[in-house]
Amino acid sequence: MTRKYTEDHEWVEIAGDIATVGITDYAQQQLGDVVFVELPAAGKKVTKGGEAAVVESVKAASEVYAPLTGEVTETNVDLEAAPGTVNDDPHGKGWFFKMKLSDMGELDGLMDEAGYKSFVEGL
Repeated sequence: MTRKYTEDHEWVEIAGDIATVGITDYAQQQLGDVVFVELPAAGKKVTKGGEAAVVESVKAASEVYAPLTGEVTETNVDLEAAPGTVNDDPHGKGWFFKMKLSDMGELDGLMDEAGYKSFVEGL
C-alpha cells in the first residue's frame, strides 16, 4: 500500500482504487485532545480539497479536507464513541473514512513521506 500526504495534514493510503483517509500525527498534535469527530456519510461524493469531515478538540474545530476526488464508501464509526483514538493512533485505528477514487491521476499532486516530513520541518 502507498501512503501519501497533503499540505493540509491529511494522509491517504491507497489499495487499488480505495483510499483510507486520516489526519497526520503532526495535525493531531497541533489540535490537542480530540473530543468529537463528524464523519461524512457513506455515498457522499467528495472533491479534492473540499471539506469532508470535522474534528473538534479542546483547542479548536478544524475541517478535514478530501485529499482526492471520489465517493465515501465507509466511515470509522468507532471514532464516534472514542474520538481520542485520533490522538492515540492517527495513522492506524484513528482513520476517518474510506473512499473509492474517481481520478488516480490526482495522486501525483500529493507528497510522499519524505516530502511531507520536509514540509512539516519547514513550518
